[in-house]
Amino acid sequence: MQHNFDEPVMRSGTDSKKYLHYGPDVLPMWIADTDFKCPQPVIDACVKRMMEGVYGYPDVSEDFKVAVALWQKKRFGWEVPSSFCEFVPGVIPGIICAVRALSHPGDNLAMFTPSYPPFNDLAMHNGRNVLRCELKPVNGRYEINFEQLEAFLAEERTRLFLLCNPHNPTGRVFTKEELTRIGELCLKHHTIVLSDEIHGDIVYKGFRHTPFASLRPEFAEHSVTFVNASKTFNVAGFRTAGFICTNADLKGRIHEAVLDNKGIGENLCGTQAAIAAYTHCDYYADQLVEYLEGNLDILCAFLEKTDKISVLRPEGTYLIWLDCRKMGLEQDELVRFFEEKAKLGLNNGTNFGQEGLGHMRINIATTRANVIEAIRRLSTALETL
Repeated sequence: MQHNFDEPVMRSGTDSKKYLHYGPDVLPMWIADTDFKCPQPVIDACVKRMMEGVYGYPDVSEDFKVAVALWQKKRFGWEVPSSFCEFVPGVIPGIICAVRALSHPGDNLAMFTPSYPPFNDLAMHNGRNVLRCELKPVNGRYEINFEQLEAFLAEERTRLFLLCNPHNPTGRVFTKEELTRIGELCLKHHTIVLSDEIHGDIVYKGFRHTPFASLRPEFAEHSVTFVNASKTFNVAGFRTAGFICTNADLKGRIHEAVLDNKGIGENLCGTQAAIAAYTHCDYYADQLVEYLEGNLDILCAFLEKTDKISVLRPEGTYLIWLDCRKMGLEQDELVRFFEEKAKLGLNNGTNFGQEGLGHMRINIATTRANVIEAIRRLSTALETL
């Protein structure tokens, strides 16, 4: 089956957060969903469920758990029993429940930075201290400062390490060697790993996503993996995600936290969408990555020709971290430049932490025509500097 990713999808008037945020003259390329139609098997599964005409309270779907486990085996070679998989109403709500279940106010939460803004928010709103281990450019890619990481993990009140792999916003896909070293340090310092692997399907040629917990049984016993079909299959609106944990104690404590927060109710269509995606839509995931890599090639070729904006080519995700410091603008001026002059809606880099000063994030999960139009707008705007 072939999916047409060049097909324009009119998202205005569909309550799309991406398109409601800016005026009609701004091309929105910010929030991390795609401008592509869902795969047909997902649409068919949702329509079939809606045609039943009864939408009462659902029970926990065992088929959903089986589908989550199946996807991990098919795509990444990680054989995990479905009994270790559970529903959560989104990766961030799941991580919040894990933070509350596995640590206490005043404890430390270590993470790589720049970091996805909700990571900082969930720590702050739950009274946890963020320890920021900055990823810095070294020889063409963002590298981990392992000395700094170990120093943070060694602190007495560090209970959790929040791993985002593939990493948002830098696009790093951490190697088995890097993940193993992270795991060994976390074991040494009795730190539980919360691994957000929501972008695991979006990895470009020459790189491969490895589930952290798949590397060693002892890593699995001291970690929780969070997954979601949303980024790959554009089903974020269904608020349906999963977590995988082989440690019965950790899994039970997180599950209780989800129950305590009244977040256990599954979304009828969300469950069906995830099952259909994970069971029947490998073709879509493969074609999506190929299409995105084409968009990435075009954007990077343009950026190589300008001395104002640079980028370290991402290894995964459709989120591109733009270094705009050579433009010579203050951060508020930089944001206004993209919105008012280039007419592009991007993410403000400082939303990802102080490390994002002088940076912006662009989402290329849109049609080829939109990417080309974005480059045209940006090229014209840069000429005014």
